[in-house]
Amino acid sequence: MKSIDLNCDMGELPEAITDGTQEALMQHVTSVNIACGGHAGDDRMMRATIEQALRHHVAIGAHPGYEDRANFGRIELQIAPEEISASVERQIRALDAIARDCGARIVHVKPHGALYNEAARDRAIARAIAEGVRRWRTDVILIGLAGSIMLDEFRAAGFPTAAEAFADRRYESDGSLRPRKFRDALLADPQQAAAQALQIVEHSSVVASNVATIPLSAQTLCLHGDTPGSPGIAAAIHRQLEAAHITLAALLR
Repeated sequence: MKSIDLNCDMGELPEAITDGTQEALMQHVTSVNIACGGHAGDDRMMRATIEQALRHHVAIGAHPGYEDRANFGRIELQIAPEEISASVERQIRALDAIARDCGARIVHVKPHGALYNEAARDRAIARAIAEGVRRWRTDVILIGLAGSIMLDEFRAAGFPTAAEAFADRRYESDGSLRPRKFRDALLADPQQAAAQALQIVEHSSVVASNVATIPLSAQTLCLHGDTPGSPGIAAAIHRQLEAAHITLAALLR
């Protein structure tokens, strides 16, 4: 029987905590990537998200990004690799302190936004991320874009890795994510996202924006918690995968 981790970016929007969105998402995912105060989030949001994850028995991961809250970490910043390493370490340690206080443990680290996208094509940035994590711990899983060089660099740095595919993002023919500047970059329709998730898991492939089918093998699927209607998308993906007898399970070492 096939299995897959279903992860979701959380702890980014205060209203998602207060209006029940995160609580609803937790019922359908197996891992959460929690903003660490860089691109979004604060101590209160980190604690609330960790407590929700513990209640729902969902694995906890750190989600460091560029420290650019005005642009939600989605704009590339021209900063030195050492600055990236220091920022990544600082953000993860902030989340880790709260996690330990809650009796929780961080299982994985997944970069956010522009930092993630740059690392997928720039080895120096990928190495800088790995170095930042290494200064904290080495016994965690590093998540990176399936088929990208960031996974090679993470493995070269001695980390276990998990290749990630996206249920709610459209792909380009080279395996990269379609830039958000295009209106069709995000799959906001629950059934479309569920169908894409199933194709990735069952057939290790995805239909790109030019309608070509490209290979795509992954150990974890992502959906974005800040997408409008995200709980409905998560529920549809969960139902589709379970109906196909695919087990949803977290990335645990």
